[in-house]
Amino acid sequence: MSHLILASSSPIRRVMLQNAGIRFESSPVRIDEDAIRQSLVADQASPRDIADALAEFKARKAAEKWPTSLTLGSDQILALRGEVFAKPNDREDAAKHLRRLSGQTHHLYSAAVIYEDAKPVWRTVGSARLSMHTLTDSEIDVYLDQAWPEVSGCVGAYQAEALGAQLFSRIDGDWFSVLGLPLLQVLSYLRMRGMLVP
Repeated sequence: MSHLILASSSPIRRVMLQNAGIRFESSPVRIDEDAIRQSLVADQASPRDIADALAEFKARKAAEKWPTSLTLGSDQILALRGEVFAKPNDREDAAKHLRRLSGQTHHLYSAAVIYEDAKPVWRTVGSARLSMHTLTDSEIDVYLDQAWPEVSGCVGAYQAEALGAQLFSRIDGDWFSVLGLPLLQVLSYLRMRGMLVP
């Protein structure tokens, strides 16, 4: 049976795979996400394609260390009317993100790429549309008082599975992609590979 490596330090991605009963090892990789993202934005790549490319960079990097394993790279991109957001640098930056998302509908694209034998063997991108309530500056401050620094690693400065749920009026699409991994598609691939128990 193949061995699965999750090329991510994301706690929620680990929890999703663990809760789904998947045996895996976590082996975070370092890539220059900002430089890659900025280059792809400059080349006018779509948000979906940017998520896919970043996931592939991570899977490929992990495959260098684990060449005989399946390496799963994943990434999530937030886009508002075509503009791609980066993770907030600090609390002030998080407040700016939330002010821009306030009263708007944005998209999340969560990509997953699996490498085996130094090449990509499977990929998918899940998506969701999220409509945020109109928030006052005071509401944003109160929210960040409670949610920071937990949301510092979240592209939208929120965790929709936690306190961030209060920010939204509607979420359409793949819930697992909101969390950062298109889990059902990943599980379907692992089932095809004989890596699921049931």
